[in-house]
Amino acid sequence: MSEADGAVLTAEGLTLGYGADPVVRDLDLEVAEGEFTVIVGPNGCGKSTLLKALGRVNRPVSGRVLLHGRDVRAQRAKAVARRMALLPQGPIAPEGITVRALAARGRYPHHTLLRQWSPRDEEAVDGALELTGMTDLGDTLVGSLSGGQRQRAWVAMVLAQDTGVLLLDEPTTYLDIAHQYELLELFADLHRRGRTIVAVLHDLAQASRFATRLVMMAGGRVVADGAPEDVVTARLVADASGWPATWCPTPAPELRWSFRTNGPEVGRGDRAQRSRRALYSSQCARRVSW
Repeated sequence: MSEADGAVLTAEGLTLGYGADPVVRDLDLEVAEGEFTVIVGPNGCGKSTLLKALGRVNRPVSGRVLLHGRDVRAQRAKAVARRMALLPQGPIAPEGITVRALAARGRYPHHTLLRQWSPRDEEAVDGALELTGMTDLGDTLVGSLSGGQRQRAWVAMVLAQDTGVLLLDEPTTYLDIAHQYELLELFADLHRRGRTIVAVLHDLAQASRFATRLVMMAGGRVVADGAPEDVVTARLVADASGWPATWCPTPAPELRWSFRTNGPEVGRGDRAQRSRRALYSSQCARRVSW
């Protein structure tokens, strides 16, 4: 797929590692504009390593990453950051910074010597705090927040960056079940509005529900790639993880897959029902979550 065919991000022959042994080996991947791609796989398979390489954090041992047809290593960091934002695992906030000040850092790539803080920046930060439910905590120190609140503050920073491409490394970390699904619904809404999203998730139920495309990794390679119903099968999950599972389709269009258990099948409902569905789905997903 070329850029003319809609490729926003392209990995060509990527080999990645932190020492003598590569974590990712000769990997090719293309992400089309407007996709919600979720990368799944067992621990240590290279998911986060790949995502950081796509985000220009990890330098490839060999191969290259293209953003809109140009090598990310040949572009200035600020130029890349105006088009693509990365939410890493476990970021650490500077001591003494407030939620609003952290979100405002997402606007840094848009500033130059001649263009500093503007009403557009103010609007972007206000919008990001509202979307993540952090407006009332804007003046609160990030260090005093709970783990879930802190994660939402980082998401606000990424949203304030206002890029067409979002890279999310386990974005639901530290969140309770209800907030996990609320955040994923937010990303799904951003996707519907035209954002291209690549995320790493461990929960296969969540990945199957929200992704338009799943990429399953094992041993540093892509072992399956396609629609969720084609990728998350009992055979592929067992092959990738050695963990047997039974999956069954659900008639609820917003929940693509459920798990065969002794409990009732879960479908649509109000917010309380969605929270119960999220809890049920998460409890079942532990059988095959990575």
